[in-house]
Amino acid sequence: MQRVNFHKRQALYDVAATRQLEQQAQQALPPHTLMARAGLAVARLALALAPHARRIWIAAGPGNNGGDGLEAAMHLQRWGKHPLVTWLGSAESATADTRTSYLNAMGAGVSFADAPPDIYDLCIDALLGIGSQLREPAGRMADWIVHSHQHDVPVLSLDVPTGLQADTGAACATHVKASHTLSLLTLKPGLFTAHGRDLTGCVWLDDLQYQQESLTPVAPSAWLAGATATAARAHASHKGSYGDVVVIGGAQGMTGAALLAGSAALHGGAGRVFVSLLDAQALPLDTTRPELMFRHWDTLVLDSMVVVCGCGGGTAIANHLPMLLKTAKQLVLDADALNALAQSTALQTLLCARGQQRRTTVLTPHPLEAARLLACSTADIQANRLDFAQQLARRFACTVVLKGSGTVIAQAGQAPVINPTGNAGLATGGTGDVLAGLIGARLATGLNGFEAACQAAYQHGQAADQWPQGQALTASQLAKTLTA
Repeated sequence: MQRVNFHKRQALYDVAATRQLEQQAQQALPPHTLMARAGLAVARLALALAPHARRIWIAAGPGNNGGDGLEAAMHLQRWGKHPLVTWLGSAESATADTRTSYLNAMGAGVSFADAPPDIYDLCIDALLGIGSQLREPAGRMADWIVHSHQHDVPVLSLDVPTGLQADTGAACATHVKASHTLSLLTLKPGLFTAHGRDLTGCVWLDDLQYQQESLTPVAPSAWLAGATATAARAHASHKGSYGDVVVIGGAQGMTGAALLAGSAALHGGAGRVFVSLLDAQALPLDTTRPELMFRHWDTLVLDSMVVVCGCGGGTAIANHLPMLLKTAKQLVLDADALNALAQSTALQTLLCARGQQRRTTVLTPHPLEAARLLACSTADIQANRLDFAQQLARRFACTVVLKGSGTVIAQAGQAPVINPTGNAGLATGGTGDVLAGLIGARLATGLNGFEAACQAAYQHGQAADQWPQGQALTASQLAKTLTA
């Protein structure tokens, strides 16, 4: 068993892939072995999380998730605890494994009740797990979920908190908010995106030793991003070794967005950073960042540069997009550039042509911008962030960075990556411009679009996670904390 950290990239498996692995393991092992391992893992973690807890309420559902809870109850009873189980199943209707766990619990003297206790020290949510994909909690189950919210005690959920969709991170109207989640056999994508990050608390993994069995490999459905070591820069290098980035945006009244993107590219390690402002009245120098060089875009050789386009571009950016889509060597499209794309089939055609020409393009939409590009609603996007990010990547033959809680990075032919870093401190104006500039810097130093997006999203979120407590996060200061 391990507490999930974000230092290395980790495989994520959706419900279908998890079921496939589970079936293989069950065929390779004696009956009830997998559930026995799961129940023991649950009991051990419960003991570690609340060593002094005496009264433990286990809310068990009718399926195998409930069976895991019943098996855990047996161990806790034998270890001198006082588990009380409320079970929505029955011995007659339960699966063979769950029936065995029920009999084990009864044999150990575990107490069963029809209603939750009024006083308890720990709650174990074994109601639905990945079965939440199939149903909205109702009836007694919904009542028990509400009851779990009324006590200030730790809540340990098995697999995923009940009411959270394991594949998508979407939440039912009635759901458990866990302080800890023990994911069994595999890590699930929904734990780390959309509502997952708010409802799961601290995530743990026990693979139930399945990797020690003779199993046919199953491809991960997605990956959880991890930190990537940056190679030390050679002494015999120069600014030309790390590429040129030009930021095109900053229409009238919105020059700050372009300057933020330029600052992020600068601090992120680009060799040279140019800013081409669309506001003719803007100052040709940023005295706080004199390293930024101001040029008109038509004086630059764009087919040898990384272009970050759209930050504060307003409606004026639409006039420049045809040229940029045709000529830019590598292109990051953000904000107003995305809105212009959504309104023009001609621009979308040019964008798709870039993919056919193997030119790198990275789109960085937030959910509303993604919804405009796919002609759907923001609610649709948030209900299945991984799927819609992949739809965008396939449709426009590019890399997509779907921003939000658990940012999703997608590219056709690649398993999507969920970024685990970042927090609500990033919910302030300009942080998206900083991310776009940082992606530009990563592209300039030679990474491909997908890896540049993964690294930039991770570092951008990590900077927010390391922000001094009690100090307001601002985009301009965020840009200055970035490193090459």
